[in-house]
Parts: sequence; structure tokens; C-alpha cells
Amino acid sequence: MATLPLTRHLPRALRHLWLDAADARRLLPAPACARLEAAVQASEARHLGELRLCVEAGLPWGALRQGQSARQRALDLFSALRVWDTAHNNGVLIYLLLADQRIEVVADRGVSAHVPPETWQALADRLGAALRQGQPEPGLLAAIAQVSDLLRQHHPAPQGLPRPNELPDAVVLI
Repeated sequence: MATLPLTRHLPRALRHLWLDAADARRLLPAPACARLEAAVQASEARHLGELRLCVEAGLPWGALRQGQSARQRALDLFSALRVWDTAHNNGVLIYLLLADQRIEVVADRGVSAHVPPETWQALADRLGAALRQGQPEPGLLAAIAQVSDLLRQHHPAPQGLPRPNELPDAVVLI
């Protein structure tokens, strides 16, 4: 990927460099993260999918220099957080990039084969509206519920069998 001239993208770079993980923690303080983690755990008890939430304040310097988009960063984190590495290829990442005010939903092939991109875009739009209204936790709880419904529909948990938890449920704040 070619490096973009920084002067052309200075406003974006400054937004990203100004924000840090403390901004993500202000958006979602520890009690909110604990409630979101509990919602992910409750969701995953009802289906075979895995759900990760990641909130990043701003892109790291190297990603900025390369002109990385929110979608590209979400794909990188989908890999780094091992959301792709589930037994049934049914992981979903909800990614918020605060500096760009972007939301990306990345679903593994076992889910995306059943759920059209328009569904994920509608989820991102509703979450974006909640964030603009200053309601990040309710917006994320609604997004978790929607993803849970989709995963229960396409990857239900077998009755009476223990369901392994393949990935951590904690919210990732970067």
C-alpha cells in the first residue's frame, strides 16, 4: 500500500493522534464494559457464534501513514483478535473507530453466507444513531441483541450440550 502525503490528510491524522485509549474508556467506562461483556456471554450461550466488540480511539501512526481505512483496520483486528479462527467460521466483530466516527461489522464466512451486507449496514446505521445521541451502551446492547438473533437463526446452539467459548468476551478498548 502506498504511503499518502501527510499534508493532504493532516486533519484526519490530527484527529487520530489526538485521541487515545482514555477516550475509548470515557465512552465506555468499566461498568459499561462489564455489562456489555455480560451481554456477549448471555448471547453466546444461545448460539454457536462468537462475538467481539472493539472500540478504537484512533489509528496507530503506521496505519495513518498508509492511509488505512476503518474497514481495513477492522479486517486487521478481525484477524488479530482471532475472530476468524472459530470452529464453525461464525465469528462477528463490531468495530468502532472513534476518530473517523465509523462503525464496521465484519462477519466470518459461515455467517456472511447467510446474512447480506445490507443487514450489517443497517445494524451499523442504528448503532451510529445511538452514538450520535450519546447512547453508546444502549446502542451496543441493541447491536449485540441483533447479532445474537442472527447467529441463533443460522448457528443455533444444540440443546443440552455445553457450548465452548472460543474467544474472550471482554470489550477491547484501544
